[in-house]
Amino acid sequence: MNILQDKGATLRPNPGWAPLALGFRPFFLLAGAAGVLLIALWPLVWRGQISVAAHYGGVAWHAHEMLFGYTAAVVAGFLLTAVRNWTGIQTWTGRRLLGLALVWAAARLLPWIAGVPSWLLVAVDVAFLPLVAFSLVKPLWQGQNRVNRIFLPLLGAMALANLLSHLQMLGVVEHIGDMRRVMLELVLLLIAVVAGRVMPFFTQNVLPGFKAVQRAWVERTTFVLLVLIALVQCLPDPARAPLGALWLVFGLVQLVRMAGWFEARLFKLPVLWVLHIGYAWLTLGALLTGLAAFDLFPAPSALHALTVGGVGVFTFGMMARVIRGHTGRPIDVNRGIAWAFIVMNLAALVRVFGTAWFGGHYARWVDVAGLLWVVAFVAFVWFYAPMLLRARPDGRPG
Repeated sequence: MNILQDKGATLRPNPGWAPLALGFRPFFLLAGAAGVLLIALWPLVWRGQISVAAHYGGVAWHAHEMLFGYTAAVVAGFLLTAVRNWTGIQTWTGRRLLGLALVWAAARLLPWIAGVPSWLLVAVDVAFLPLVAFSLVKPLWQGQNRVNRIFLPLLGAMALANLLSHLQMLGVVEHIGDMRRVMLELVLLLIAVVAGRVMPFFTQNVLPGFKAVQRAWVERTTFVLLVLIALVQCLPDPARAPLGALWLVFGLVQLVRMAGWFEARLFKLPVLWVLHIGYAWLTLGALLTGLAAFDLFPAPSALHALTVGGVGVFTFGMMARVIRGHTGRPIDVNRGIAWAFIVMNLAALVRVFGTAWFGGHYARWVDVAGLLWVVAFVAFVWFYAPMLLRARPDGRPG
């Protein structure tokens, strides 16, 4: 089962406005815009040149918006599209999809408006993920594959992490772990689940004669380890050594997992290698996070191997792949986006290893990495906005 098994092909064409024809359209466009604006603003917020009016600012704003803003938009766009394909049951379109997008947009804008009460900001921001989950209940429950329902509690856990992160920043809740880290681990869990479905199929689909190797014990262990890591992270002061050991074991298991997906010919197709490299970043980030727990690598750099590399590169590539496939175009990308894939990986390399190995110029490396990220996302919006805003040329729904 995967996002490309288009059961949605049996649905009637949507006569409405093209940008609201399917979930990936508004949310991948919003994610692209967020990828530009959130990182373009970050150096100014970090240096105190501009301030966020909300109850959180600085590093807290940056972490929150990249997780519950950018990443949540990608998650929403992907699931609203994939669930329709997995089940053959239409997910939200038109006005309901517009309403969902407006909730997300309002949550991004409210922190910048002076005088907005904290309760209103929290209510709007926290409402988004439960609304996404609610929109998926009917198709997931009526669909034949019960395994797909795992995304409902996963979205619920993300929403709870969002609420608790706000309450932590307001000083209402104490004696729990950093909920932003928990959210990151839930995002990694979602990526791991999705990758296990789509990566073997994507690779086999474009490389004749290749058969991916999927090991049941690897799939189960991947899921269990990430759940354990997230649960341990919920503790107010988790022991570093056991948590680091879990990350190291998880990273080693992912090396085995990736080996089963690998075929050297994949490097001929940018839209394929970007996904494999994105997952390699996730794996490397896990190993570096494990080493950081034993003071063998800088923890902030390890964190950004997971975020800029694992989440950033993988979601960038996945959005590119989904947009082309679901707008009726050939899956391979043009030269401009292929270069954007390279620039995204350079951003991750600079943010992780520039800051780790040349810490005396930490701020400069952060700025360079941010600039590279913004350049990649400007290219994404430039090339993909027209596809997202126009109807499919073949007249099919979506």
